[in-house]
Amino acid sequence: MRIHISIAQQSLTLFDAAGQVLRRYSVSTASRGVGEQRGSYCTPRGKHLIRAKIGAGQAANTVFVARRPSGEIYSSELGAAFPERDWILTRILWLSGCEPQLNRLANVDTMRRYIYIHGSPETVAMGTPGSHGCIRMRNADIIELFDRVPVYTPVEIFED
Repeated sequence: MRIHISIAQQSLTLFDAAGQVLRRYSVSTASRGVGEQRGSYCTPRGKHLIRAKIGAGQAANTVFVARRPSGEIYSSELGAAFPERDWILTRILWLSGCEPQLNRLANVDTMRRYIYIHGSPETVAMGTPGSHGCIRMRNADIIELFDRVPVYTPVEIFED
């Protein structure tokens, strides 16, 4: 299996080992565009892999803080009470860069930047950039993807 994320199309495509498309999902990448520098709030490009899967068995809309369930379940009321929070919900696929000087090590390290593929509130628009660097998905979609892919699945993020 492998994952291809298109910044231009705001889509994530899951391929099987033979290269056949298994599923295509609408996503939301960074509102600031692409970039690898720490603190840029951009989505990093290039070859990555899923380094960790977090949240197996948690309820849909589980709120994560520092990759741990906070004990909260997202609702519109919770969202209204904390409008400044960047909601990381349901499941986390933590990405690690594979290309030194592009997305691995030093000030461009994807994993140290805490870049994930994760769930988001249903009110968050998909198909348009809006994240702080991560790849946002609908909760049902991240659950499906999480259940299909193993750790170390290759992930490539392209501008096309």
